[in-house]
Amino acid sequence: MILAIDTSTAACSTALFGVNGQLVERRHEVIGRGHAEKLVPMVEELLGDHVPTQIIVGVGPGSFTGIRVGIAASQGLSIGWSVPLYGMSSLALLAAAAVGTDKVAAAMQGGHGELFVQQFTCKPLAPVADHQSLAPPAAARVIDAATVVGPGAQTLVDARHTGEAWDQYPDAANTMHLPKPLRSLAPKPLYGRPPDAKPKAA
Repeated sequence: MILAIDTSTAACSTALFGVNGQLVERRHEVIGRGHAEKLVPMVEELLGDHVPTQIIVGVGPGSFTGIRVGIAASQGLSIGWSVPLYGMSSLALLAAAAVGTDKVAAAMQGGHGELFVQQFTCKPLAPVADHQSLAPPAAARVIDAATVVGPGAQTLVDARHTGEAWDQYPDAANTMHLPKPLRSLAPKPLYGRPPDAKPKAA
């Protein structure tokens, strides 16, 4: 069985899949903060007596704290169960919610009023370019997909004055909609932009 986790946004999301990729069970709660306290009990409730054979965790971009919580918890579970751990882009996970369209963009809030954005083709799902952190007007100039998915979707559509916004958070239940290369990333943070904190000069 495969355990999928994403904590890159205000949502805490987990899902369990069978050996053939079918969704067995899911948990998805918008909690804002407190992923560290919520995630492990949510995983325990989801799994019951099952032990997964693989873990896939959202590596960002998104919340610095949320990303670290998800990866750290997944690393601990991976070591404890002696099972492999892989990463997935949280923007790709958003795009996976719209796999029936021809082209889709994912957008979520970044720092300093910017948006993390990335555009994908959907047949098959594949990134058109690397993700970017841009102010909404700049994002509006580079993202032309009619459908935009994510907690930053409405902001992007408003800046563009066109398109359809799907206002939702990454959902681990969509993990298996990702092609294998998009759910086999290294399990390390993909922050999307440099941290605000700067080391002090010596």
